[in-house]
Amino acid sequence: MFFMIQRVSHTFSHSFLSNFKLLVIFLAFSCSSGGNDDTVINPPQDIIPSNLVLNIEIFGANTSNPNGDGSGQVTVAASATNAARYVFKFGNDEVQNTSGNTNYTFVNQGINDYLVSVFAYSSTGQFISTFKNVTVYVSDGTQLVWSDEFNVDGAPDSSKWNFEIGNGCPDLCGWGNGESQYYTDRSDNVIIENGLLKITAKKETYEGYNYTSTRMTTKNKYEFTYGKIDVRARLPEGGGTWPAIWLLGANIDTVGWPASGEIDIMEHWGHNPTIVSSATHTPSCSGGCPDTTVGETTVTDFATEFHVYGLEWTENKLQFFLDDNFLYEYNPTVKNASTWPFDNPQFFILNIAMGGNWFSIDPNFSQSTMEIDYIRVYQ
Repeated sequence: MFFMIQRVSHTFSHSFLSNFKLLVIFLAFSCSSGGNDDTVINPPQDIIPSNLVLNIEIFGANTSNPNGDGSGQVTVAASATNAARYVFKFGNDEVQNTSGNTNYTFVNQGINDYLVSVFAYSSTGQFISTFKNVTVYVSDGTQLVWSDEFNVDGAPDSSKWNFEIGNGCPDLCGWGNGESQYYTDRSDNVIIENGLLKITAKKETYEGYNYTSTRMTTKNKYEFTYGKIDVRARLPEGGGTWPAIWLLGANIDTVGWPASGEIDIMEHWGHNPTIVSSATHTPSCSGGCPDTTVGETTVTDFATEFHVYGLEWTENKLQFFLDDNFLYEYNPTVKNASTWPFDNPQFFILNIAMGGNWFSIDPNFSQSTMEIDYIRVYQ
């Protein structure tokens, strides 16, 4: 009985193997016989996007407000050939969609530069990318009430600016400081070019003086009390130059100086080139005061790079800034008409003086320019 079972099992195994071999040979023959089943399946081809374009519009941007209305909102539109979806990056924030259009709101207060990037993906996962830099203003609750962006080439806007001509003689020879320049309104000394106001001090013989420059003011055209002021500027260089961005009391003609009050947002002396200064002047405190010091800071690239010179003026204090970094504060403990003249309107003055009672002019000086990108007042 045991023998028969083993025999049957062996016969079945041999028969199965023989049939399997025949099947393999048949299949091999069939596949190589070149019949009708010769279709080749190719792998999917990569689709690569192209022609990526990125456009950014800032809400409320215009000539007076080139960085927007303070809301911080931008509209972003991207398009690309063969793009199935888009990924936008705003710093650490990311937005994805298939339309290529999105809105975004920046929240950092002030005027800041941002990098906006977009990645366009195809249906097979390939992508291309591009980016743009955008400068956006986000309000801190204040509004831009006055500005000059200096965007129109030629002479400064006569509805905003006056020119003080001469050397200040005979009443204030050298404008009271022993200065050597003769101020003019000539294009040689003041002009707007490529979005920049340029005030140039030159060594030349003119009207009996050896140097020329420009001194311009907003007196009787724009005078204000309190606010946040930003002035973006690049300074001149050379021993003897004395550029300044400052405010003077609108009542100067009736009460005189220093009762009118003076606020020096920025002063620089070419013989001490790495130091930029801010200061206040009142009947009781001129420059360095008993309860504060002149705001001096080191700026080594004053002539090669633009910096924002800022002032925040309230009814109680004056705070000075450089590129939004706090410099110093004038905030006297006792305020009255004689110690605190800064509750009355002031006007802007922009100028480059040459020389003074306490320093000389480098004999090798020929000319140098102060460039101002904008002046903005927020309240």
